[in-house]
Amino acid sequence: MAEIQLDKLTKVYPDGTEALTALDLGIADGELVVFVGPSGCGKTTALRMIAGLEEITDGTVRIGGEVVNELPPKDRDIAMIFQNYALYPHMSAFDNMAFGLKLRKVGREERRSRVGGAARMLGLPGVLDKKPRTLSGGQRQRVAMGRAIVREPQAFLMDEPLSNLDAKLRVEMRAEIARLQRDLDVTTIFVTHDQVEAMTLGDRVLVLRDGLLQQIDTPQLLYDRPANLFVAEFIGSPAMNLVSARLEGANGAMHARFADHALALGGDVLSTRPALREFAGRDVILGVRPEDLEDAEIETGAPADRRLRALVDLREDMGSEVFVHFGIGAPPVRTADVAAAVGEDTVEAAAAQAARGAVFTARIDRDSRAAEGRPLELVVNTRRLHFFDPQSGRGIYDTA
Repeated sequence: MAEIQLDKLTKVYPDGTEALTALDLGIADGELVVFVGPSGCGKTTALRMIAGLEEITDGTVRIGGEVVNELPPKDRDIAMIFQNYALYPHMSAFDNMAFGLKLRKVGREERRSRVGGAARMLGLPGVLDKKPRTLSGGQRQRVAMGRAIVREPQAFLMDEPLSNLDAKLRVEMRAEIARLQRDLDVTTIFVTHDQVEAMTLGDRVLVLRDGLLQQIDTPQLLYDRPANLFVAEFIGSPAMNLVSARLEGANGAMHARFADHALALGGDVLSTRPALREFAGRDVILGVRPEDLEDAEIETGAPADRRLRALVDLREDMGSEVFVHFGIGAPPVRTADVAAAVGEDTVEAAAAQAARGAVFTARIDRDSRAAEGRPLELVVNTRRLHFFDPQSGRGIYDTA
């Protein structure tokens, strides 16, 4: 086990493409850090430079305090788990798991002991004699993980290891990886484009965009205090609802006004985001998470200035909850930050429906009687509203 330290890690390809820019990061011994971001953001490039599979343009990689920039992959004492498993098809599961040990001249009995221990840990004893083609996707991934475990490396590097699995198996394997990492207490970097995986797995989550670090924090802080619009849109499912609003202040009170709606911002909001007062009389981008909206028939007692009136466009019954989609009569937010987080296609789709204004999603109680084509009143948890500077895209918190 070991700390991993990245100092100004940079990758520039011969054609001038800068895939990663001056990434600084310290990963503690035994910590699991997830790199997340859209395709092409630089997360896999960073992982491959740490592994020694990609040449470093500039900066330093330290593993266990040792600079490894010039060391070949086999001498870095790390184990990598790939998206495509990378198993030898002609070898049994046992031989695949033991192959790296054999190359390192580990004795036969020691190989058998280590593979047996990893197999028991992963629930694989019954398949060790089988070839990869006869194994399920989950079993193949477990064999790939077992091959890494038997090495007893200083660190695990995992490059989208669950992306080839179906949805149910991904959930099971997520839990398996979290349990194994906790039990083995091995420093781990996990790369994914799936923000749900990132939030459920990571001790900390690092968000990348176009090779630049956007934010690194615990999953809860990423969710509660996104540094900018990109992080706000990328983290959370369904995505945060965004709308341009004007902050109006009078007699010490403040409202966020958009279309024919006005939400009161109480003292609790202004005390946790004091910089909001500097935006009085100015436009901001207002963010409302779907789960911070509730049917007023269920969440009774909220004052009128903490409610939205809407006409339901679509109701989606999810079993344990209901998703309600509705227009709010204000233009949708279509900044470069939003486009980078949700994709250009989603932004274009929003533009096509601009006549109806921005479409919000509410994640409400399954007992709601909300129906398509019917009016609905929603209570907004204004304590959990988010605000962003429309010029910089940065979250508005303690200082403007």
